[in-house]
Amino acid sequence: MTETVKKVQQYKVEALNRTKEVLSGYNDLIFSDFRGLNVEQITELRTKLREINAYYKVIKNSYLRRAAKEMEMPDLSEVFIGPTAVALVKDDPGAAAKVLFNFTKDTTLKIKGALVDGKVFSEADVQALSKLPSRDELYAQLMGTINAPLTNLMYAMNGVILKFVRTLQAVADSKEN
Repeated sequence: MTETVKKVQQYKVEALNRTKEVLSGYNDLIFSDFRGLNVEQITELRTKLREINAYYKVIKNSYLRRAAKEMEMPDLSEVFIGPTAVALVKDDPGAAAKVLFNFTKDTTLKIKGALVDGKVFSEADVQALSKLPSRDELYAQLMGTINAPLTNLMYAMNGVILKFVRTLQAVADSKEN
């Protein structure tokens, strides 16, 4: 009994390797269905994502499925149904989710799910992530919290000195009269 070995075409191997290379270069992935978007809308979305160090790329589901399996990612089979585009996020997945969900309000874009820090997120999870403050906003809040006691101490010390100066001025004014 002879077994026939199916030879994989070279361009498919190269496309799979490119897909794995692209996916491995990013920390977080947000998957969406881009059906109904025109070229101008996709270009606008890509521009907005680029501003926050994220990129939007359309990749065939078969390559995504195979690359995810070979890279030992969690099961994302539910996400790879229908046309799929991937938001590739390096820095802040919350900011990218916010951009994508803001874009869904005016277009037909539909969020399918995400892979954030190695965990699979549903559409609802991605929406919740989009409502969280961005990393920069959290840093600003933290710095404000750290600075608050020192700022209050400075105002209190200035108040004492200011009150003392005003008292001295009042005494000086009363002696003139």
